[in-house]
Amino acid sequence: MVPEGHTIHRLSRDLRSDFGTHPVKASSPQGRFQNGSIQINGKTLSKSEAWGKHLFLSFDDELILHVHLGLIGKFRPHSIESSTTDTVRLRLEGKQAWHLTGPQKCALISIDEFVNVTDGLGPDPLRRGTRWNHFAENVALRRTPIAVSLLDQSVIAGIGNVYRAEFLFILGIHPERPSCELTDTEIRGLWELAGAQLRQGVRLNRIVTVSREDSGSVPGRVNSDEALYVYKRESQPCRRCGAAIRITELGGRKCWWCDRCQPR
Repeated sequence: MVPEGHTIHRLSRDLRSDFGTHPVKASSPQGRFQNGSIQINGKTLSKSEAWGKHLFLSFDDELILHVHLGLIGKFRPHSIESSTTDTVRLRLEGKQAWHLTGPQKCALISIDEFVNVTDGLGPDPLRRGTRWNHFAENVALRRTPIAVSLLDQSVIAGIGNVYRAEFLFILGIHPERPSCELTDTEIRGLWELAGAQLRQGVRLNRIVTVSREDSGSVPGRVNSDEALYVYKRESQPCRRCGAAIRITELGGRKCWWCDRCQPR
């Protein structure tokens, strides 16, 4: 499963905190990013930012590392003393060692290439200065089911299969409703919910959508099997009404919903 936007924003924050203003030691144990690691080595991380599911690390304000984890990619911290394997595409050493494995994208890009990538992305609810009306315009142009539009990274950046199902349930929107038929109130509700849930995901470093009222516990203490309303809960009782959770395929991905709480 491709990590959703909260994971990349949390990663961006953690990398910024770890490397600070100290030169980075970079290497490519796997060898597939050897030339890139040589260019980064000894440089200072000047900026770390996320846009949806994309991570951009700027070094000395001149080199931009573009990372997209894809389905199997991981970018995780280890101790400085930790050994590496030939699966590590990039190792960055700061206060600790960060190992990048299995990414869909790991490349040094120019400013123009950065602009080309981000121009193709929709608004990210966690980026400063982003306005909901951009999202509203994107939704209004599409007749595709809203569940499909939410996975389209050119409509809104950072939403994946878990969040789309959960957001639509929370707001009582049927996943097959044509996007262009949503009201301004519903679209704004989706945008504001996305921002709130993604921020919570960054803070908790996991997805917890079930409210305190429905779980009986604060989000940080909810068990993993009680953290979600509908995702991967087909045939189980709805946490709100007791009806069986349904499942279908939309946009090439499975989607879960409650017929009673999300009428057509």
